Amino acid sequence: MELGLGGKHALVTGSTAGIGYAIAKGLAAEGTHVVLTGRTQTGVDAALKRLRDSVPEAKVTGIAADCATTEGAAVVFQRVPELDVLVNNLGIYGRKPAFEIDDGEWRRFFEVNVMSGIRFTRRYAPGMAKRGWGRVLFVSSESALNIPPEMIHYGMTKTAQLSVSHGFAMELAGTGVTVNALLPGPTHTENTDRLRAGRAKAAGVTVAEIEAAFLRDHRPTSLIRRFTSADEVAALGVYLCSEAASGTSGAAMRVDGGVVNQIM
Repeated sequence: MELGLGGKHALVTGSTAGIGYAIAKGLAAEGTHVVLTGRTQTGVDAALKRLRDSVPEAKVTGIAADCATTEGAAVVFQRVPELDVLVNNLGIYGRKPAFEIDDGEWRRFFEVNVMSGIRFTRRYAPGMAKRGWGRVLFVSSESALNIPPEMIHYGMTKTAQLSVSHGFAMELAGTGVTVNALLPGPTHTENTDRLRAGRAKAAGVTVAEIEAAFLRDHRPTSLIRRFTSADEVAALGVYLCSEAASGTSGAAMRVDGGVVNQIM
């Protein structure tokens, strides 16, 4: 399938590792000029080297900035005046009992996971509309629909992303710009693998046992009965950023292994 991404310019926030990095790599492999972002120059440089090693022909640059803040976003906006493709991937997560989440933590999760995507979309989507083509993708989660009791503040932000992405899609109707949300499920990333390895060590069991217990106890509706890879998630993300996905906008597209037990 010809995705029509060659020569396009894309930005992926929070893309030095995990799903963001995998989407950036997938876009680069299609000939897209990609900008990575991360909070530290060291992390950005390492991601750039890793991507160029993986995709030797990649046209990729990086910006060290905290895209969760207005100041960090301004750094990116100054360096990157226009875009064809925006992937709002930046996000945080963490387990915490519901009644122990204080006001500051609720606000922090909303600021990072929701407001960052709003700021970047508000900055870049109008230019896309003027030029008659663009793609905006919010990386949400199956937790938007299955609110995880161990981190309801995270689930709240992922649900909010669905409202925001659909609202922007309606605002941009008929402009040639599509806005969609991507809903991964349990996924292997560098960070989640590291966390599970720590839990396995503390419990004196294997990582495989930790993953099996998680699927059994917390995601029993999974149809593939395993964690996806970041590259599997990125495959759908890259498609939604492409010319081939021109008929899809305002959608919440699941790559969750069938965890969400409903038709939508």
